[in-house]
Amino acid sequence: MSLRTAAPALASALLFGASTPLAKALAGSVPPLLLAGLLYLGSGLGLGLLLLVLRRIGMGSGNAGTRMPGIPRREMPWLLGAILAGGMAGPALLMSGLAGTSAASASLLLNVEGVFTALIAWVVFRENASRPIVIGMAAIVAGGLLLSWQPGRLQLSASALLIIGACLCWAIDNNLTRKVSSNDAVLIACIKGLAAGLCNTGLALATGARLPALPALGAAMAIGFLGYGVSLALFVIALRLLGTARTGAYFSVAPLFGVAISLAMWPEPPHAVFYAAASLMALGVWLHLREHHEHEHTHEPLEHSHTHRHDAHHQHEHDFPWDGREPHRHLHRHAPLVHRHPHYPDIHHRHSH
Repeated sequence: MSLRTAAPALASALLFGASTPLAKALAGSVPPLLLAGLLYLGSGLGLGLLLLVLRRIGMGSGNAGTRMPGIPRREMPWLLGAILAGGMAGPALLMSGLAGTSAASASLLLNVEGVFTALIAWVVFRENASRPIVIGMAAIVAGGLLLSWQPGRLQLSASALLIIGACLCWAIDNNLTRKVSSNDAVLIACIKGLAAGLCNTGLALATGARLPALPALGAAMAIGFLGYGVSLALFVIALRLLGTARTGAYFSVAPLFGVAISLAMWPEPPHAVFYAAASLMALGVWLHLREHHEHEHTHEPLEHSHTHRHDAHHQHEHDFPWDGREPHRHLHRHAPLVHRHPHYPDIHHRHSH
């Protein structure tokens, strides 16, 4: 696997990891549930504006193939399930759990999301996993656990179970989002951000919270746009390229980025645990990057829409005037194909082994 292929997942982790120390500065002045809602709302509104700009550019080019279609009706149940699980149930369970557990315990437990994500991908959706991928996933998760571990702080209480439940919801969200990942990543992230933002912000206001002053409100929305919105769009692109388990593994390095940025914002000598965790995560990423998966495989007939070039998997005619530019996007059909080449569980290689 090339670093270029893994770049969207790592960039997503970087942006999300950076949002944690940045949002920490607002935590004292904004209630947790309201802050979560504003972050998601900033994500949805910011991506909505970006989407309008992108569509105006695409529609103004004169190339019908660049127009970005909506999400097919047959795939909407997957997106709705992802929104309900990850955008509504997950944050609600997390905020309920945070009320009765320490920040250290919560940070430690949140690493369970990567494990749940991979297990669901491997067991339920039959995504292939070689031994180096499993070992790499284990190394990344171990690094995350080590990074947030504080002896004597972890207690498996009812609050801890609520946080684990939130992780399970987000893992389900990740796997359901994979089912719609061939569609416009910005549109998917926008819909999820608006739904989660309106739900959590409305719930917070209904329980007595008040909107913060304009500077804090603007800061929360800006952090949400980058750390949740752009990050989520990149996460969807990574799902399209890598599949769920591998994307979840790369995204699990987000706490490492968060700690590194925290040390840059509030300088202090890193503890030895930081270097040990960084080494484990680096080992895990290296094992994933060196993956080579190749065998003869069969492509079943498929119709979908995504940005593509006319490579070995995209040999088709166009039913609209095409100016020859690539990459481009339109609804296209794949004929049955049998061939052999290195590949990953992307949107064209979700076959059984």
